Amino acid sequence: MRASSLCLVFGLVLLMAWTSEAQPAAPAVPERCCFNFIDFQIPEKKIVSAVKTSSDCPSPAIVVTTPKTEFCVKPEEAWIRTFMEKQLMK
Repeated sequence: MRASSLCLVFGLVLLMAWTSEAQPAAPAVPERCCFNFIDFQIPEKKIVSAVKTSSDCPSPAIVVTTPKTEFCVKPEEAWIRTFMEKQLMK
């Protein structure tokens, strides 16, 4: 009788653990973050788009897309600030 009670308790504990949703959810991972930044200016005529990265990223950045590739730019850069301001005015 003692062994069957032990098996029953063990089975109930396993069932509770299996059905429990108390496990922490995985943190949201931003789709695109920047870790390396360029140190040169991209000509405005070559820029297809410029988008700010998520606030969940470790470093603020702007992803600049050209016809051939994407670059990460620090938002403090004067040239990208000017470009972004012009885009807002359009």
